[in-house]
Amino acid sequence: MKATQRDFASMAPRAARSARVFFFCGPDEAGANAAAQRIAAMIENPGERVELAGGDLRRDPVLLDDEARSTSLFAGSRHIFVRATGDEAHDAVANLLAAIDAGEGDPCAVLIVATSATDKARTAKLLEKRDDALVAMFWPPDLAQVRDAVRTMGDEAGLRLSGPMAERIARATGLDVLLAQSEVAKLALYLDATPEAPATVDAEALDAVGARTEEDGFMPLVNAVLSGKTAQLAGELHRMRELGLNPVGLLLAFERRAAQLAQLDARMGPGQNPRNFVQGESKARRVFFKDVPDLADQLSIWRGKRLDRLVARLVELHRELLANNAAGETLLAQALAGIAMTGRKAAH
Repeated sequence: MKATQRDFASMAPRAARSARVFFFCGPDEAGANAAAQRIAAMIENPGERVELAGGDLRRDPVLLDDEARSTSLFAGSRHIFVRATGDEAHDAVANLLAAIDAGEGDPCAVLIVATSATDKARTAKLLEKRDDALVAMFWPPDLAQVRDAVRTMGDEAGLRLSGPMAERIARATGLDVLLAQSEVAKLALYLDATPEAPATVDAEALDAVGARTEEDGFMPLVNAVLSGKTAQLAGELHRMRELGLNPVGLLLAFERRAAQLAQLDARMGPGQNPRNFVQGESKARRVFFKDVPDLADQLSIWRGKRLDRLVARLVELHRELLANNAAGETLLAQALAGIAMTGRKAAH
């Protein structure tokens, strides 16, 4: 089976019942993680969660099959959650599938979140045509997609969310569906809401437990860097340290904005004025009106090959942060200064 974020929600219940191996991939790491969590919640009797790293499976390709056929410490059920990069789990998955096809018992569910992988990866090719497997590909969402996803989450949690309330949650979590799911769970707990006894979310409830808005968190720094406003950079980096903003979370905000710029760049025709184009996108409700000035400035800088290089640099930086978490803040600050300088030169 194969799914995208567009049809994942409709396919998820059937996949959770019939599939044993799940492969979540694509540029939207938060969306892939959220989908994996959703499947885990839908599995009948999921039991103990066992976490494995893709690197361990690459070094020991039989480990996955062994773990999938083991029982938990207390003889209960279990499911396996794998965090991998690219095709690290390929050989391990191939061994597991060979054992399944040979009729060697019934393994537990295996959920793999593979960063830097797509549905064209070798692991995905092993799985996509099988009825007992699901490959799901996730692209960075836009505001409307996350708003609608938040409303669906709310329905499942017993929350009545208006469009503006759902949109506010989407913005406050930086279009990160995993964080949005956490916000919805907090609201349901705060309002004592259940599907059987739903509650309406109002601004007061959201103010009481909601996440800090993106404008108060990541976006001033994102906009300063990508707009080439180097004069603002020192102050924003100081604020990043003062607020203790998570380097990886901050980088994800940059990646989401770069993905948004790529979508706009693909839609904008040759010779179009970026500001006029972005204003048109705002009127079509594909861009939030408050973002128009920043997006127009950034789209005039980051287009074509320069945008491709930006995306590649952000991906490289993501790997560097994950490999060297202790120096993450310093690595990020140095990289952002370089990106801001490139933007400043391109803007003049």
